[in-house]
Amino acid sequence: MLPLILPIGALLMGVALLLLGSGLLNTLLAIRGGMEGYSDSSMGLIMSGYFVGFLIGTFLALPIIQRIGHVRTFAFCAALGACSVLLHVLVVHPWVWTLLRMLTGIALVILYTVIESWLNGYTPSDQRGKVFSIYMVVNLVALALAQQLLRLDDPSAFTLFAIAAILVSLSLLPVTWTRLAQPEVSQVSKVKYGDLYKVAPVAMAGALLSGLAMGAFWGLGALYAKRIGLTTDSVATFISSAVIGGAILQFPLGRYSDTHDRRKVLAVVCLFAAVAASFLLMLSYAGRWVMLAIALYGGLAFAVYPVCVAHLSDHLDADSMLSGSSGILLLHGAGAAIGPALAGQMMGIIGPQALPLYFVVMQLLLAIFAVLQLRKQVDDPSEHPTHFVPMVRTTPTAFEMLPDEEYQEEAAPDKS
Repeated sequence: MLPLILPIGALLMGVALLLLGSGLLNTLLAIRGGMEGYSDSSMGLIMSGYFVGFLIGTFLALPIIQRIGHVRTFAFCAALGACSVLLHVLVVHPWVWTLLRMLTGIALVILYTVIESWLNGYTPSDQRGKVFSIYMVVNLVALALAQQLLRLDDPSAFTLFAIAAILVSLSLLPVTWTRLAQPEVSQVSKVKYGDLYKVAPVAMAGALLSGLAMGAFWGLGALYAKRIGLTTDSVATFISSAVIGGAILQFPLGRYSDTHDRRKVLAVVCLFAAVAASFLLMLSYAGRWVMLAIALYGGLAFAVYPVCVAHLSDHLDADSMLSGSSGILLLHGAGAAIGPALAGQMMGIIGPQALPLYFVVMQLLLAIFAVLQLRKQVDDPSEHPTHFVPMVRTTPTAFEMLPDEEYQEEAAPDKS
């Protein structure tokens, strides 16, 4: 494993620093916005700005990389990202924050695309699945650790914004220092969503509804935790608990889906996620129990999107895999862009308890849809041509690492 990691260590370090900075900023803004007196509905719109920017940046990334190269693109967007971080604290206004969140989303998705295309271009085809798994571990660990940086100072001070900007700027060092050759950038073919829905409707519905739920979690989870009376340190633990829960449960749930009808697995996972969100609703003011509830919810909710990706991949041939995976990702991103604004409006009307209630509704909708599709008796075998891979939402470029030939070789006997 070590010979595999060392050559790409600079790229992994770069993305870890990026996620530490962006993960800190995301939670910090939710807390600081509450301190500034922004309403829940306003915070929902502000946080949706990031995911809107993420979607826009997805279409800008490859043309920019093709124009000026990987290193220059990374330097350009890292500088843009660091500036936008600092502007959040220099200009404290909800509409300015919304625009800055969009700008941050654009910059970060381009930065992730640079690293992911570089990883994909450097890694041999028979090692891509392993590299993808390592990359996802780095993502989850960095996101969990980022929350703990909130303990360093009061969110009302300048310090935490400065730390976030420093971390984004520091990501430049390993990436610009690397001697790895810059890879060629390939375009992804256009997605036909109607065709994708015909072959795997549950995967498409799951991507959208999972995006609606996860976008609301990332955008408003910290605000909810603060609204129910948690201290800043406890808010950090709250978000970290969800991420750790997601990291722990993704693999066993995903592997279970490899040997069962994934639609049934999704229905059961979403049903239990709705139950976990109900526990969160009931235990909101129960001290440490709320940490257990969010860890359980995160463990289940984080597994929905990768199971949807695996379910869609089961129904696509090799030539359609990349465009199909990119399509489901963009659908997930569209849901994530809408989720914070929608949940924020509900919180503005009902109060903080609207967020776990929103989670319950999203998860139940997907569970019901999956059950209705099962009743149509469409064949979905329990042995699948592709295997589940744990993941968090990434960019379309990362899917070039999949399908892994190693997985295909493992799956080959199942076809005979």
